[in-house]
Amino acid sequence: MKAINCFALQVGASVAFKKEQVVKQHDRYFLLNENAKKFVYPDFLYAGTYLGKSKGPKFFPSFDFLDLLSRTKSNKINVDNKTAWLFICGRDIFRKGIRSYSGASYKGAHSLVLNEFGECLGFGRIIRPLEKADDGLAVKHISDIGDFLRREV
Repeated sequence: MKAINCFALQVGASVAFKKEQVVKQHDRYFLLNENAKKFVYPDFLYAGTYLGKSKGPKFFPSFDFLDLLSRTKSNKINVDNKTAWLFICGRDIFRKGIRSYSGASYKGAHSLVLNEFGECLGFGRIIRPLEKADDGLAVKHISDIGDFLRREV
């Protein structure tokens, strides 16, 4: 639970999962309701909603978890169509592609990246204050929904 809460705080969100809802299995975290828990074997591979995995002190969130966080109060950056496409291709975000933002906008803050429809595309780290950024590089890409496709090639 600590890894999940720490990541949520990094993007300015807080999660309200009950401790008994989150199940850790081989460094992977799953969100299960009480009904689903009744049908899960002790050594399951996948059940419920996959939240992410931890490797040492680092937590790698799933895109389902990022989507859950994007529906709460959190650091968010909304980007235009072209920037959304470039972001899911693994590119960083320039200030001119940002339509709006909410939450923390200072250098070093982590933020969720959303397209014009409010769909979470991934997350990145702000590398210059968004209020002061000119048309230069503003957000460093960390992870996006296109990662799965790029790994399969």
